[in-house]
Amino acid sequence: MGEMIRIRSTAPDGFELSAYHASPRGERKGGVIVLQEIFGLDEHVRRDVDRWASLGYEAIAPSLYDRREPGFTAHHDEAGIKAGVAHAMGSPIDQVLADIAAVRDRLAPAGKVFVVGYCYGGSLAWLAAGRLDGLSGASSYYGSLVQANAGLKPRCPTIVHLGRLDGGIPADAVKEAVQAANPETPVYIYEGAGHGFNNEDPERHAPEAAELARQRTLALFA
Repeated sequence: MGEMIRIRSTAPDGFELSAYHASPRGERKGGVIVLQEIFGLDEHVRRDVDRWASLGYEAIAPSLYDRREPGFTAHHDEAGIKAGVAHAMGSPIDQVLADIAAVRDRLAPAGKVFVVGYCYGGSLAWLAAGRLDGLSGASSYYGSLVQANAGLKPRCPTIVHLGRLDGGIPADAVKEAVQAANPETPVYIYEGAGHGFNNEDPERHAPEAAELARQRTLALFA
């Protein structure tokens, strides 16, 4: 089980945000920045952090909406989606990347730092790979901003995961756009999986796709 900590952003405002942190079990393999869905640091994100820790990684998930609503979490319903999207759209990308950079700096003294993100966090993982130095690997899950930013050149080994049944993200078009600009970047499309397939919400979870994507991510980080 993890704990809440505080991290000071590298953004000009020096904002101190909260984050969920879990120490690695056994030998430390590296650090993992876990980037949230639009729903904040809910039970699914915290469980994912704990899972990374159980696999030997020191894992930290920053609470990226803290400037707007400290400690925000939302249910996976219409109201929760509306609130989460508003917070995501109201958070400047440069500011969010500075918050992610602060987590990188927290983890870096102990070894390599990787980033994994889901939904909103999947977009951010792709942007972090293309705009931040000091990362050793990035794994982006079903990020809606990946296609529009497909021309970014990742500064570290990066992979992208997409669900074939994702109604909001055209998997084939995203893959084509990413690989046109970055042919060396693997883009995996999971048949039978929709948006949020790594999330353990019964309505979205696709266990086989989630396990395969995690194994591919572990291979990248290794």
